[in-house]
Amino acid sequence: MDTETKDSNGNVLADGDSVTLIKDLKVKGTSVTLKRGTVVKNIRLTGNEEEIECNAEKVKGLVLKTCFLKKA
Repeated sequence: MDTETKDSNGNVLADGDSVTLIKDLKVKGTSVTLKRGTVVKNIRLTGNEEEIECNAEKVKGLVLKTCFLKKA
């Protein structure tokens, strides 16, 4: 079964895409908050269609829910 990873607007995401956060997100285990409008580049898809992996400015190896993202 082939699943598609989609952003909050229903656009299909692919490895290497850039996404923008649509909400301020606190990063668990750190004091970092990723602000709304932050662009995250070069995402990687995971086996879960509701999650992507990425490296943000201050946090490496981050997993984000696609419901908080839109394609840049």
